[in-house]
Amino acid sequence: MFQSLQDGLKGAIKSLRGKGKLTEGNMRDGLQLVEQSLLEADVSYQVVQDFMARVTEKALGKKVLLSLNPSEEVIGIVRDELIEILGPVDPTIHLKKDMTVLMLCGLQGSGKTTTCGKLGSMLLDAKAKPMFVAADLQRPAAIDQLHVLGDQLGIPVYSDRENKDPVKVCQAAVKQAASDGCNVVILDTAGRLAIDEELMAELTRIDNRVKPHQVYLVVDGMTGQDAVNSAQAFNEALELDGAIMTKLDGDARGGALMSVKHITGVPIKFIGTGEQLNNLEPFRPEGMASRILGLGDIVGMVDLARQVVTEQEQQELEKKMAEGRFTLEDFKNQVEKLAKPGIMQQMMKMMPGMGEMAQMFEQADGEKDTKQLIGIINSMTQDERTDPKIIDPSRRNRIAKGAGVQVGQVNDLIKQYDMMAGLMQSMAGKGMRGRMDAIRELQQSGLMDPGGRGPKTKQSTGKRLSTKQRAKMKKQREKELRRKRRGK
Repeated sequence: MFQSLQDGLKGAIKSLRGKGKLTEGNMRDGLQLVEQSLLEADVSYQVVQDFMARVTEKALGKKVLLSLNPSEEVIGIVRDELIEILGPVDPTIHLKKDMTVLMLCGLQGSGKTTTCGKLGSMLLDAKAKPMFVAADLQRPAAIDQLHVLGDQLGIPVYSDRENKDPVKVCQAAVKQAASDGCNVVILDTAGRLAIDEELMAELTRIDNRVKPHQVYLVVDGMTGQDAVNSAQAFNEALELDGAIMTKLDGDARGGALMSVKHITGVPIKFIGTGEQLNNLEPFRPEGMASRILGLGDIVGMVDLARQVVTEQEQQELEKKMAEGRFTLEDFKNQVEKLAKPGIMQQMMKMMPGMGEMAQMFEQADGEKDTKQLIGIINSMTQDERTDPKIIDPSRRNRIAKGAGVQVGQVNDLIKQYDMMAGLMQSMAGKGMRGRMDAIRELQQSGLMDPGGRGPKTKQSTGKRLSTKQRAKMKKQREKELRRKRRGK
């Protein structure tokens, strides 16, 4: 998600971090790279100018230039402004006591019908009783698709292929829903390849006659500036209550997400992160800002975990995360529980430092990789799962043979886990400042490259660390852990 935007911002921060003493001159150079990365991500020019004006004003202040860690101050400023431009948001569907009517609108191909199914799945989890309404009378295939989704979810679908008036179809559907005991009606309206007067007139008639309680615009996150233009047109015609961004699991550059809210004033309510019906997330500006900057999203990860684990397991997971003692055994248990399509990759993307492993899983056969990962951990002893540092080269070979994988795969898993565990331990009980300090410590120790994308490798560092350097780093980490235990 937003890889180009992430890489651009990380590159800008990396350039500041490498300057040594920060001056107004090299600060301006770094901020120019930030601006360039936003424009390349297809963020609206007006949004970029407003965003950069606020960031520059704060970043060039004495507080930043005189701080001990000015590049981390800049990260904090950029994150705060990202949150400001993306929020505030209320990612909830406010249901009425008797009947709530939701209307979805958007251009053809934006993902309205699929989003209808995802909203229905979310409402079922909330113990609501939804009904889908096939109000797209222009495309018979849309009606068929909605019936397929309804059958998958066990949600009734109202359609009338003989009636050519979408207003009458929607009105009849609301009456049918009331008699069937459904308390939420989702109208899947028609779209066009481009905005035209006929489409807007049809949607306006539905809005005026059926009077939906909430109107959501479904926006294709991969369309960049076109998404902003269509959002403006729909909002002027319908007075939108929110937007739902789709297809953010692909190569979306992030520009639409940042631009729609700022230009139209319409909040982003939900984001689609995959093709499965459970791949719809409530939008959280704080978590999204952290993910864009590569800082992880622990809160979002725990929220995602709540979908598949019991309340007791949730409490144990949150406690371990807060205390920074997340072992490979815990990781394996979560992988087994989160082995539903797409869930594990989403969770790994939210873990600090685990982005590369998530990409590895996506590029290969996810189910096969899941089995291999579990096989690697199962081939370890209980002590090794708790503390992988004790695994010597001989044991790594035995583990690889036991799991039926290459030794390099075992090394990769341990290397990624070392970075993740160190980061979580350093962040335990700390806020944003503690998180950034922890990431900086890992970068300085050599466990994470300055871009924040993962552990250093031969390709990213140009040379491998010597045995003496690795031993020194290990002693430093053990010393830090002992100091923290004494502090507790």
